Amino acid sequence: MLQSYHFVIANVFAQTHFGGNQLAVFTDAAGLSDETMQAIARQMNFSETTFVLPPRDMANAANVRIFTPASELPFAGHPTVGTAAVLGYRGLGSGRIVLEEGIGNIEVDVMLRQESIVARFTVRREIEIPAIVPSFDLVASLLTLNEADVVSAWFASGGVPFLVAHLASRETVDHAMLDRTVWAARQADLWSPHVLIFSGEVGSEPLYARMFAPALGVDEDPATGAAAVTLVGSLAKRARKQTLSITIDQGVKMGRPSVIEASADMRDGLIASIEVGGSTVILGEGTLRVPSSA
Repeated sequence: MLQSYHFVIANVFAQTHFGGNQLAVFTDAAGLSDETMQAIARQMNFSETTFVLPPRDMANAANVRIFTPASELPFAGHPTVGTAAVLGYRGLGSGRIVLEEGIGNIEVDVMLRQESIVARFTVRREIEIPAIVPSFDLVASLLTLNEADVVSAWFASGGVPFLVAHLASRETVDHAMLDRTVWAARQADLWSPHVLIFSGEVGSEPLYARMFAPALGVDEDPATGAAAVTLVGSLAKRARKQTLSITIDQGVKMGRPSVIEASADMRDGLIASIEVGGSTVILGEGTLRVPSSA
């Protein structure tokens, strides 16, 4: 016997109707097993698929589980923004909601507009920056570049860890290609297997970024909220700025232009809060049938 589950398809951090990062949101996933959620995420084949469950605390909007085609994540930015937008679209309306995720409760402010929905989440956690620093040789080898193309590089995590590399120019970012052979061979040297690259100077222009996460089954991601958390938080700490706001252009080379707004506030040298948000466009909805025993 088959049971139908409703889903919504949305483009998150989208500036055009078919831009941004695709997301499938299953709006009532109660009864689905972990294995079936993972199978559905593989079937949808977006960078992430979310499953909305009843909240553990009834004061919150929902419990949300996030899956890539390969594994479950405790937190991810574009699924958080997109799921909140879908819940607003389906009846919660504008205002602040709380989503329960693997790393804890996430506050999200939602604003409904005619053409899109704006959502912005807040995380209150320190950015982890380990003592180990990636060498320019490692970064250049991973990205099929010359060492001279690398301005700086570091490891950091705001919930999801990344190797962050500041490259010389937008053209260099576009030219970069992740060498999967080098990536696989140098795992012992990588504090994180996920790679975020960007160009641009803070305060003078939008930063231009790309993100690679083959360990999650995502060769390249068109818009990555968790990476924005890590980037703005680590930039604020490195520059020792009390408040830092950035705009990130991502997904352009993939033909899915995305815009992410991010800001970080510091108190006494520690991250007090980070906000990340942008626009979501609802594309459509439907149902998926799976065996009722799943």
